[in-house]
Amino acid sequence: MLTTDQDLERFLDDHQKSRLESYKALLRIPSISALSEHAADCRATAEWIAADLRASGIEHVELAETGGHPVVYGDWLHAEGAPTVIVYCHYDVQPVDPLDLWKSPPFEPVVDGNRMLARGAADDKGQLHMHLRATEALLATRGRLPINLKFVFEGEEESGSVNLDRWLEAERDRLSADLAVISDTGFFDGNLPSITIALRGLMYAQIDVTGTAVDLHSGSYGGAVQNPANALAQIIAALKGPDGRIRIPGFYNDVVGLTEAERAAVAALPFDEDAYRTHLGLPALVGEVGFSTLERRGARPTLDVNGIWGGFQGEGAKTIIPAHAHAKVSCRLVSNQDSQRILEQFRAYVEEISPPGVVVTITDLGGGEPSLTPIDHPATQAAARALAATFGRDPVYIREGGSIPVCASFERILRLPVVLLGFDPPDQQAHAPNEWMDLTNYEVGIRTIVRMWDELAALDPAAVRVTN
Repeated sequence: MLTTDQDLERFLDDHQKSRLESYKALLRIPSISALSEHAADCRATAEWIAADLRASGIEHVELAETGGHPVVYGDWLHAEGAPTVIVYCHYDVQPVDPLDLWKSPPFEPVVDGNRMLARGAADDKGQLHMHLRATEALLATRGRLPINLKFVFEGEEESGSVNLDRWLEAERDRLSADLAVISDTGFFDGNLPSITIALRGLMYAQIDVTGTAVDLHSGSYGGAVQNPANALAQIIAALKGPDGRIRIPGFYNDVVGLTEAERAAVAALPFDEDAYRTHLGLPALVGEVGFSTLERRGARPTLDVNGIWGGFQGEGAKTIIPAHAHAKVSCRLVSNQDSQRILEQFRAYVEEISPPGVVVTITDLGGGEPSLTPIDHPATQAAARALAATFGRDPVYIREGGSIPVCASFERILRLPVVLLGFDPPDQQAHAPNEWMDLTNYEVGIRTIVRMWDELAALDPAAVRVTN
């Protein structure tokens, strides 16, 4: 692996054992933001990170109150004439159920071969810890950073980031910068170094279908009243056609389609569709007609039912017409689509197709906007050079199907270009039992972060600051 200087590499080699112990210490704190009983653990994690930043020499470190779990903020601003970069990661993690599927307790980190196994090992404590150790190494060996850094480590990403936008608005002046770097993404299939250039946005809603006040006897009332479960099934069936196209009027109006060159770039990615299908244990892959699996997975909008319930679900038979039925529905959105506009189109269409005899309501469960960073942006190319220098091969450019709402927030609120520099292996089982981080990705990723800051230091801040 290539590194920026021998002193820094020697420091990293000398501290490898203590670095892994520090990593484990961070992973041991059960910072599950979605569960109120872990609020103290989230704060303890924030305090741990703040103490680590201070020990490395980062200034103005604080736990910024948000109304929920705190944001850890700190900065180092002594690189005159160099770009200023916001570094974003999140320290909260997903719940751990089902516990019986874990090989080892989720908050007792274990090194298994070349893997760190624990909740948060990849998403996102592992990547956050890499930034901590890169910063420590730079300040310990050079006494300074090559660029100006402002750290924003959030504690509510896994529970919707409900307080972050308000905090960003309030702190707009303090967060003035040229670029945001987010480390919450990963590598491509086969663990190929990658730069994510696009993320999909999200519209999330709940459909509630209500009939009578209580369940009815299906013999006495069947044929006379509308069944809410049947009505919900009729609504859901009408949302998409057999060709995979979403039938909501206006849904595709703002979609920015791929150019022929972009489609060719996606097609050139080393993707084994049969292996992908086999790994999932599926008889076939399906989706919108006319697009490849990779295009459907990252560059096309979707609509999916995430949950559906209503009526009798116990053992045996109970002949009822349920009083109500419910479904949660999400749409992944692509560049130029607006989550609120899609929500209103969704609401209007559901109301239009709802059968008579029931009351149908739509509840907004939140969302986020899509994001796109050009491949030729100077900061994207700086990241590419850093990855090539440390991992030994040029990265591929990918479009991820998931959503990172803060990416759009940095673009919209702070008017910053965003580079997604992530190191998770593609099958790291984030959000599932036995989450893991590849320790080679972790170690080389630390060197990549150092190299990225050196690459950015050579650029004019005005060039870095250019947005779409």
